Amino acid sequence: MNFREYLKNNIVVLDGGMGTLLQKKGLLPGEHPEAWNLSHPEEITEIHKAYYDAGSNVVNINTFGANPLKFSDSELQEIIKAAIQNADKARKLSNAPQEKFIALDIGPSGRLLKPFGDLDFEDAIEAFAKVVRIGVKYGVDLVTIETMNDCYETKAAVLAVKENCDLPFIVTNAYGLDGKLMTGAEPSAMVAMLEGLGADAIGANCSLGPAQLIAVAEDILSVSSTPVAIKPNAGLPKVENGKTVFDVTSDEFADIVAKMCEKGVRIVGGCCGTTPEYISKLCAKIKDIKPSEITDKNISCVSSYTHAVEFSDSPVLIGERINPTGKKRFKQALAEHDIDYILREGLNQQEKGVHILDVNVGLPEIDEPAMLKEAVCELQAIINLPLQIDTADFTAMENAMRAYNGKPMVNSVNGKQESMDAIFPLVKKYGGLVVALTLDENGIPDNVEGRIAIAKKIIAAAEKYGIPKKNLIFDTLAMTISADRNAAKVTLESLRKIRNELGCHTSLGVSNVSFGLPARDGVNSTFFTMALTNGLSAAIMNPYSAEMMKSYYSYKALSGLDENCSDYIEFSATIETTTVAKEQATSVKAPTADNESIASELQKAIIKGRKESALTLTRELIKTVKPLDIVENEIIPALDVVGKGFEAKTVYLPQLLMSAESAQASFEVIKENMQNSGEKQESKFNIVIATVKGDIHDIGKNIVKLLLQNYGFNVTDLGKDVPAEVISDKVCELDCPLCCLSALMTTTVPAMEETIKLLRKTAPGCKVMVGGAVLNKEYADMIGADLYAKDAMEAVRQALEL
Repeated sequence: MNFREYLKNNIVVLDGGMGTLLQKKGLLPGEHPEAWNLSHPEEITEIHKAYYDAGSNVVNINTFGANPLKFSDSELQEIIKAAIQNADKARKLSNAPQEKFIALDIGPSGRLLKPFGDLDFEDAIEAFAKVVRIGVKYGVDLVTIETMNDCYETKAAVLAVKENCDLPFIVTNAYGLDGKLMTGAEPSAMVAMLEGLGADAIGANCSLGPAQLIAVAEDILSVSSTPVAIKPNAGLPKVENGKTVFDVTSDEFADIVAKMCEKGVRIVGGCCGTTPEYISKLCAKIKDIKPSEITDKNISCVSSYTHAVEFSDSPVLIGERINPTGKKRFKQALAEHDIDYILREGLNQQEKGVHILDVNVGLPEIDEPAMLKEAVCELQAIINLPLQIDTADFTAMENAMRAYNGKPMVNSVNGKQESMDAIFPLVKKYGGLVVALTLDENGIPDNVEGRIAIAKKIIAAAEKYGIPKKNLIFDTLAMTISADRNAAKVTLESLRKIRNELGCHTSLGVSNVSFGLPARDGVNSTFFTMALTNGLSAAIMNPYSAEMMKSYYSYKALSGLDENCSDYIEFSATIETTTVAKEQATSVKAPTADNESIASELQKAIIKGRKESALTLTRELIKTVKPLDIVENEIIPALDVVGKGFEAKTVYLPQLLMSAESAQASFEVIKENMQNSGEKQESKFNIVIATVKGDIHDIGKNIVKLLLQNYGFNVTDLGKDVPAEVISDKVCELDCPLCCLSALMTTTVPAMEETIKLLRKTAPGCKVMVGGAVLNKEYADMIGADLYAKDAMEAVRQALEL
């Protein structure tokens, strides 16, 4: 029986921790666990067999950190080959009666992807692809992608699997105590993207103990139409008698995870700190639990790297302003490659309250495939709204869908066979909600029956490609009433029938209806209201139009979709009435209640992460303002705003990093100016920062470094996998009052402890700050650290206090 067949009717039991067991067997601080596949094959086989004997259906081979960023191609091949052989030997040696499978284990690369880090998205795909190709060559049954804390890196790993094999794959992400990934993704966002990409199971592992993962599991179960997998840690780590132990017993672990199975979790196992004993007790607890039926939640949605936008009763607004049609200034921006103008349009629409941004860069004189991909990447770097990829160029569409960080909305497919054959394979591969236009080879029908017939044809064709109708949203085409007085009636009736009779969601480009007429806002807003009452799910519209926004907020209040009319009341405060040419006209004012609205232009650019604007504004400002005044009165206050938002969970890591990059651009201008004038800028003090021996993960370390530099510290970065002696020597050389150490994996914390012990001897006056996913304050105290920082902003705050 293959894994997919077994999963249909059974609760699947995975294995437990590997690194902590290897430590007990003698894995040295800084030693690569994956190398033990070659040097200690008997020990690895013994661990796998113990898990099979305990009842595991699936063991992950010992390849969590095996990737070409850490090992040469020849080393990688030998390590993965040996890992598979060790697991296969264990499977043959075990007499346990259950079905047994071997999974290729893929963990995070340890690098942050561009634009927030230095690893290119395509390079990440290729790095993971090398691992997949070797795994397939030597024979695995499935692939496990686990402990990913970045939505974008998760997508890279998934594409590597999909493009190199047809094996089943499970994806589990590492959620924090706030129920989100490090880069801000909520469970619903990950489910939206991963279901679109075709994952066989979706879930969570690591970071937290079973009790802390209950809420995450429930969130995933509430939206997932795919089997859910949960692999908690054995609680929190601590040190006893020089050894790492965890605070959740095997009985407690089994009790909590079994209750998750009763609620519908289909795949279970353990992560850091769990052992065959944990798995054995878990198997005993769930042996009589009948697997819950996997039901289709029938959710139509798109997602960004932070959240999902669902199409349901409440209408969705799609901002139409990133589109050259009828916009002379936007055409000029595209021709001049003015990316900052595009970003400003996106940010302004976000402030007006749209839920999705339409992105169309189609001009005959530009390279649309390259420009659309760039626009998508730049927008998603500073704006966390989902994007609608709007193009008639199939190459441009694929480029943008591939690079998109989430589940995109795609505009569009139609009833022409050529269109469906080009678009549906892209939607199947990359996932997405596709706008379907009710036209075909014969044009746009002038009657309701014709448009419904095309909709049915599109639904049938999509189904053949494996695309459910929940991933179709129909545009019944708003034609101008100045050319056909019945145009609006046909559009609205078609919309109503598709929503009520076919059970599909609908979208319209609302403003088309008034083309050729004067005072178009009145027609557009009235038509918008009529469409909403006929079941319109989403509208591509102008959020700067007060009349359109009035219609939207009024409809929500009147339809009972706005509790206590709170959204309407908040919106009404932004409206002012003015008299223009003896007529009453309304306009929407920019909000004034937040920090950003009262900030200077440079502060706004830094807060929003607009690097080019920050650079330009600083160059202009420095002509009249002293360099250090710009630092104290502009840059630092802006960073403080972002930092407070990050700590309050209203700003996410990508936004923090883009703001820091923008601040860095301003600093470069100031640094150059001061060097030319002979003026000196004082740094606060020297800091050495490093990821400890054996650990190649430097995401957290790089973030801390960037922010410390922004706040004026002189930071020496020793990189990753750094021996204790190298760190000690540099601290002594620079006479540093602070050394920052990072570690992601449980197996490398002993190397951190050894480094601290050495620093106590060689540099007793140096304080040591530690951080990383496996650490907490108690653990930091136990290994002798002076300071613990749970995130980058706390590291900055503690350095400032020091």
